[in-house]
Amino acid sequence: MPANKNLLVLPGDGIGPEVMREVRRVIDWMDRRRMVTFDLTEDYVGGASIDHRGTPITDETMQKAKDADAILFGSVGGPKWETLGFDMRPELAILRLRKELDLFANLRPAIVLDPLVDASTLKPDVIRGLDIMIVRESTGGIYFGEPRGVETLPNGEKRGFDTETYSTSEIERVARVAFELARKRQNRVCSVEKANVMQSGLFWRQVVTDLQKRDYPDVELSHMYADNCAMQLVRNPRQFDVIVTGNLFGDLLSDLASMLTGSLGMLPSATLGAVQPSGKRHALYEPIHGSAPDIAGKGIANPLAQMLSFAMLLRFSFGMDEDAALIERACTNVLKSGLRTGDIMGPGTARVGTSVMGESILRELDKLAA
Repeated sequence: MPANKNLLVLPGDGIGPEVMREVRRVIDWMDRRRMVTFDLTEDYVGGASIDHRGTPITDETMQKAKDADAILFGSVGGPKWETLGFDMRPELAILRLRKELDLFANLRPAIVLDPLVDASTLKPDVIRGLDIMIVRESTGGIYFGEPRGVETLPNGEKRGFDTETYSTSEIERVARVAFELARKRQNRVCSVEKANVMQSGLFWRQVVTDLQKRDYPDVELSHMYADNCAMQLVRNPRQFDVIVTGNLFGDLLSDLASMLTGSLGMLPSATLGAVQPSGKRHALYEPIHGSAPDIAGKGIANPLAQMLSFAMLLRFSFGMDEDAALIERACTNVLKSGLRTGDIMGPGTARVGTSVMGESILRELDKLAA
């Protein structure tokens, strides 16, 4: 039996605990059937942590995150905590995790599974076979740059400001992740910025270009302005293989790309840190759909994005490619059978809730592992 994997589970808020519950069932199944054991620790984060501990994430939880081999994250936020002020936002938890663990590379795949071609709002011939990987820089840029704040001008008017800033090393390390991923895919990288109107965008383009010429001449590199990229994702998304971009544009473009697949409830993500001298690499895995407070507690949330995030965890943190593929295949087969949560309904399909979808995946896993 392989050595136990130290896994920190942070379900969070809204539908987070509901979809995480179905992943816990798969983890238990793996313990019983696949001879893989996880040392699991579960803790509060986001609004749940505010309610129980008075802060979006405690120092003790941060230490657990630093000690873990990988983190499986649910979602945070909701109307309940919106009046607490900027410094008590549940979302500060994920920002702190990214910053203190130096989780600089956010990987967001946008894949259209064959059973869900008709779930997209785009025409089937536009998105059939789509497989894009968006690599978003996640610890720099305008979300973390200084100075930032709200100030009062001499005339009494207020002004809010944030700063977009990137260093050579910040750009190079996320671009390296994109180039390395491309080598395992179609060997193409599109770097996205606004070099036409932003100094930081022009600098980004120069650094990525120099890195490609120096270390990745075998990988095809193209450049695109962020606004054009948004348009092209809707017009002809299959032109892309790997997209690498900064924090702000990556946030926007990955959400746009997610809807090409039919639903935010289908898309996982991984956020990776640098490989340490010990070989360990901090990593956090989460669905991109958010806490969805409008459907929380109703038992109708789609657990597949959380499930596929766990598959990414197995692949990127533990090198368990076969097990990851098994879970992905089980999810695809269940969709082929016609079962759907409400967000991905289509003609001739059957609506099921969160727990039934999870149970169906377990039954499919039993068949595949028999």
